Amino acid sequence: MTDRRRDLTGLTVWIALVVVTAMGGILSPPGEWYAALEKPPLTPPDWLFPVAWTVLYILMTAAAWQVWRRVGLIGGLAALLPFVAQLGANGLWSVLFFQWHRPDWALVDLVVLWTLIGLTMLRFRRIHPPAAWLLAPYLVWVSYAAYLNIGIIALNGPAPPG
Repeated sequence: MTDRRRDLTGLTVWIALVVVTAMGGILSPPGEWYAALEKPPLTPPDWLFPVAWTVLYILMTAAAWQVWRRVGLIGGLAALLPFVAQLGANGLWSVLFFQWHRPDWALVDLVVLWTLIGLTMLRFRRIHPPAAWLLAPYLVWVSYAAYLNIGIIALNGPAPPG
């Protein structure tokens, strides 16, 4: 397989994994339950969430692909496994929060997600520092999401009726 073909194959795989993660959010829309919740100060307008996540998913894909291009799947396993794990935690958050109406469980998931992003950044930095920096906005956004999640719990209880 040529380097170009290998690169395009890898990019396609990383895009597919991130799109599957994004589907968790798409299949778990906020809906009436979320609209009825009391929100903390600095909650952004609803239209900002899909815009922010689209940018973050593009950055995540680019970061994973850059690491994969440099060391491959086997050589990058220690870095790419936490990346894949954080994708799982990312997708789970939407299910916990929007489908199951459990902001308390979603907050626990956010702590795991934040930890996995940090671990991924540390491991990506060893292979290709710019890939780690591509994940920095994601870590900031997840930190902000934790503030919003905590605010919703504080204002509505750990498991508001739904």
